[in-house]
Amino acid sequence: MTKAELVNEIAIQTGYDKRTITKVVESAMQNVKKAIAGGDSVFLRSFGTFGTKVRAEKVARNISKHTSVIVPAHNVVVFKPAPEFSATVRK
Repeated sequence: MTKAELVNEIAIQTGYDKRTITKVVESAMQNVKKAIAGGDSVFLRSFGTFGTKVRAEKVARNISKHTSVIVPAHNVVVFKPAPEFSATVRK
């Protein structure tokens, strides 16, 4: 599902116009990004938790050039689904 399809579905379900829904969705996404970039996690009840995790430094290999490169430690975005979310997907 694309963002446009999501906006369309929400507009149909709520009766609000697509322009308003687009602003709300964009604002929600910006706030989630800002919180995660700031080191916070975002918990959405019955959906899941967005957060960050530190990926350790590692050695990567370039097989075609037979060289090794050190990939420094860095943060990655993680998502842990809520039990209700997981149960819905399993059905």
